[in-house]
Amino acid sequence: MHRRRRTALLLSAAIAAAAPLLAACGNEAHPGAAAVVGGQRISVAQLESRVQEVRAAQRAAVPDESQYQQVLASTSSLTRDTLHSMVLDRVLHRAAQDQGITVTRKEIQQMRTGLEQQAGGAKGLETAWLQKYGVAPERLDDNLRLQIEAQKLAQTLGTDTTEPAFWKALSTASEELNVDLNPRYGAWDVQKSSRVDAKTPWVREVTASGTQQTA
Repeated sequence: MHRRRRTALLLSAAIAAAAPLLAACGNEAHPGAAAVVGGQRISVAQLESRVQEVRAAQRAAVPDESQYQQVLASTSSLTRDTLHSMVLDRVLHRAAQDQGITVTRKEIQQMRTGLEQQAGGAKGLETAWLQKYGVAPERLDDNLRLQIEAQKLAQTLGTDTTEPAFWKALSTASEELNVDLNPRYGAWDVQKSSRVDAKTPWVREVTASGTQQTA
């Protein structure tokens, strides 16, 4: 179980620090879309709904107003980070599919049980994933599926989630999916394999809670 935990944390750290080799044209061909992945839209409404899930969980976990404002300040990039994760989830799923990898409900439950034991219970695990990775409780199982897919993909490739071979597989999958990112949320730097801010400083993001963040 320690190996699984290390894999989960490594992947989460990698997601936060880097992205696969994505090319995004970010045009107006898909109005109302935050991104288009494999011809399927991630709408702005879907993105805002996902962000609101996290904000609601944060609000419930931190009822003190001043502390909650500190949480908001420390997670000011939540909208873009959430979109990043939503896109990367689909890319990783495609990479896993390309290798014939599947994840069962039993595997997800086994990982969750082990992590809950380490975190001191279900609530402890939900709180840890919310605070460290911005994952709302209702999305925890989906995130664990992502972690297991990453673990299996790395094992199949004979590498781990921090090595170039792993990210090359994601690059191939992203090319197959032809990711198109709305520039208000940034862009993907193909050479650096990381998200970069689009050069539109006047653009403002408005979350579902009404909090404005600099794009």
